[in-house]
Amino acid sequence: MKRLFMIRHCHAEGQHKDSPLTKQGIKQSKRLSNFIEQSSFFIDRIITSPYLRARESIKPYAENNNLLIQIDHRLQERLLSEAPIDDWMDVLEKSFSDRDFRLPGGESSNDALSRSIQVVNELMQDESSENAAIVTHGNLLAILLGEFQEDFGYEHWKTITNPDVYMIEKSNAGFTVKRLWDNSI
Repeated sequence: MKRLFMIRHCHAEGQHKDSPLTKQGIKQSKRLSNFIEQSSFFIDRIITSPYLRARESIKPYAENNNLLIQIDHRLQERLLSEAPIDDWMDVLEKSFSDRDFRLPGGESSNDALSRSIQVVNELMQDESSENAAIVTHGNLLAILLGEFQEDFGYEHWKTITNPDVYMIEKSNAGFTVKRLWDNSI
C-alpha cells in the first residue's frame, strides 16, 4: 500500500454505535463520495468501524465503485468511560497529554492505539492495495494521526470536522500527513 486515507464519518444523530447519519450527514456522504472520485487517487480498499455512521459515510463511494466495505471492530471509537462524564472535554484533553490515563471502564489513548494501529500496519503490508481508506471516529482518528505526525494531539482533534479526510503517504523518507478535506466543499 502506498497511501492511506483516514476518514472521519459524516454528521450523525448521536454517539451510539447504531446512530444513523442526519439528513445533513447523508448529503455529506454524497459530497464525500464525489470528492474522492474527483481526486487523483482511486481508493481500492475500504475498512470501517462497525458503527453505522462510519459505514453509511463511505457507502455511496463504495456502491459507486463496486467496492466491498470491510468492517473491523478495532476501528470503533474509543470509550472514555462506561459512565457519563460531566467534564468530558477536560478528560479528553488529559487523555492526549497522558496517553496512559484511563477512567474506570474506559480506554486510554495507548489502549485505543494498540488495537487500531494493528489495522494500519496490516494495510501498510498489503501490497495488493495501492490506496486504502479507513473510516472511523474523531478521537481514534486523532490518536492514529499522532503516530504519523508527532504534534497531532488535542488541539488538532478540535479542528477535525464531520466528515474529514487525511492522507498518509509512505515514501523512502518516512510518512507525510496531509489534510485533504475542505469543509466548504
